[in-house]
Amino acid sequence: MSSDSDLIKLYSARILALAADIPHLGRLETPHASVTRRSPLCGSSVTVDVKMSGGVLTELGQDVKACALGQAAAAITAQAARGVTPEVVLRGRDQLKAMLKGSGTVPDAPFDGFEVLSPAVAYKNRHASILLTIEALAEAMAQAQAHA
Repeated sequence: MSSDSDLIKLYSARILALAADIPHLGRLETPHASVTRRSPLCGSSVTVDVKMSGGVLTELGQDVKACALGQAAAAITAQAARGVTPEVVLRGRDQLKAMLKGSGTVPDAPFDGFEVLSPAVAYKNRHASILLTIEALAEAMAQAQAHA
């Protein structure tokens, strides 16, 4: 069982700062694709809107209703995502999943900001919320590309 000091580390000042300053908040008026994801365990939800051009993400909008960890993950994802390809997002998502399972390291750049969430590895009930935004982004980019 994790100690109180581990829980305090989980909600570090850096995580709380990320949660308080999420980039690209708000919905896009005419997205190429939109995806909503919800974590049934905690009730966190995100909606991600994307626009793509030339195979890369050009615009991102997001509506985030999540715990501090989900909000921090949304901030990290949004900071890293503009200008990247769907393949880069998929690699980041898969590396984040492996990190949270304890079988991988911090994702490669541009998603290396997820290092701040390393203490969450011990809290499996928080993993779904952390993954919401990057999973919604990967799905939205795939949909936008399929309809291009």
